[in-house]
Amino acid sequence: MICPACDRSLEEVKIGSIVVDVCKNGCGGIWFDKNELEKVDEQHEAAGEKLLDFQCDQNIKVDFSKKRKCPVCNGIIMVKHFESIKHEIEIDECYKCGGIWLDAGELRSIRKQFLTDEARRKAFDDYVGKVISPELNRMREESEIKVQEARKFAKAFRFICPSNYIPGKQDWAAF
Repeated sequence: MICPACDRSLEEVKIGSIVVDVCKNGCGGIWFDKNELEKVDEQHEAAGEKLLDFQCDQNIKVDFSKKRKCPVCNGIIMVKHFESIKHEIEIDECYKCGGIWLDAGELRSIRKQFLTDEARRKAFDDYVGKVISPELNRMREESEIKVQEARKFAKAFRFICPSNYIPGKQDWAAF
């Protein structure tokens, strides 16, 4: 396979139960096939320690703005996105095969993001509180306004409804 960052050959490295492809003596990036990164991305996963210190050529300058091709899928351009809700580390992922390319040092940064599961959960809860909760609250308020408007409309036309109809009380009611 060819390195998507510096066009050198990638070397297979067996780490525990997975085999990754590393740009040794090149840019120092690492290719993970689908679901492999999950096995080494946290500090307590010992296998990940072995992937942190590969030799790389300091003379190689990587263009981080360049679009990168998947080393597995011929001609597919990988998508850049943030690795976690902290939005600190941008990774490249192939939408076709699910493989992930990490530039030199990114695995170390990923492993340092959350020291505990509690810290990860807190970051998620904070994110949901800031981003998702306000939108849900707005939708809830909007829905309540629409229900009130529908009830007003139903009362205006109550003369065409059966006398035992109470808006919102029957299972068969529209609102």
